[in-house]
Amino acid sequence: MDIELFNYDLPEELIAQSPSKERDHCRLMVIDKTKKTYEDKHFYDIINYLKPGDVLVRNNTKVIPARIFGVKEVTGAHVEVLLLKDLGNDTYECLLGNAKAIKVGNIIDFNNKMKATCLEVKDEGIRILKFEYQGIFFEILDEIGNMPLPPYIHEKIKDKNDYQTVYAKVEGSAAAPTAGFHFTNELFNKIKEMGIEVYDVTLNIGLGTFRPVKVKDTNDHHMHSEYYEISENVASSLNNAKKEGRRIIAIGTTVVRTLESNFNKFNEFKADKDNTSIFISPGYQYKAIDCLITNFHLPKSTLIMLVSAFIGREFTLECYKHAVNEKYRFFSFGDSMFIHP
Repeated sequence: MDIELFNYDLPEELIAQSPSKERDHCRLMVIDKTKKTYEDKHFYDIINYLKPGDVLVRNNTKVIPARIFGVKEVTGAHVEVLLLKDLGNDTYECLLGNAKAIKVGNIIDFNNKMKATCLEVKDEGIRILKFEYQGIFFEILDEIGNMPLPPYIHEKIKDKNDYQTVYAKVEGSAAAPTAGFHFTNELFNKIKEMGIEVYDVTLNIGLGTFRPVKVKDTNDHHMHSEYYEISENVASSLNNAKKEGRRIIAIGTTVVRTLESNFNKFNEFKADKDNTSIFISPGYQYKAIDCLITNFHLPKSTLIMLVSAFIGREFTLECYKHAVNEKYRFFSFGDSMFIHP
């Protein structure tokens, strides 16, 4: 499809620069995908649209301070490095600024705290780096690294936890699963008291989620793979929910991609540790999820295509136009939508 079919006009002042003072007080657009209707609420109202037996699935990945700055040994050239994916043995797939300066064998020094050697040169500014350090990697990263805020957020966050969900647990992401920002522990307690089940999966977010689409035809877009995990207990519980006709509600597009990838692979939910490069766009038939909680996404992004596959492209753009007219806040720190049958 032509990428322009997923474009929309967004005034820059509607791009949220900071999180809501109270996570669950952001705005919520409640969308009925069958009736093609929508209504304006607040996120704490979501409990009025949930029911006993529902299953909420969230991505418990934790954002690491993945943006680090170093210099190339010998020449002193400055290099910005964004850690994308842990390949094991202190080796990471990374996205580099000034990538042309780094060839195989080059060494980057990070504040004399850590060094990295380039093992492989890949396309699109990606390099495979092998890190050397003394001590514990994530402790050093906490000391020298920066939270990898999206480029459209120009303000610095006061607290690193502002760019984490309250249930973030498994370190490894270069971006946050932002649909989860609106939940508080108190809201989860109310949800569980209603007889609603809550389960965690893990997808470590990298380029597959946030890489812009730079091609005119969506068929030409290359989706980078991201690592996911589903436990035996979660898989079994989701299969039971399916058999009993209970709703599976994905908190965010990363949960959607995890569950749909897993279900496509096994024709049921199954415990698994794998990489997914699934690209969901109109024409895709959803098999795993019934409802979706998500933020408002960038024009021409894979994420707005995923939503369009769920409720239709024209209706998606209608909802977005309404959000613009009503001055909803957009993107990572912005407002939310709950899409139900």
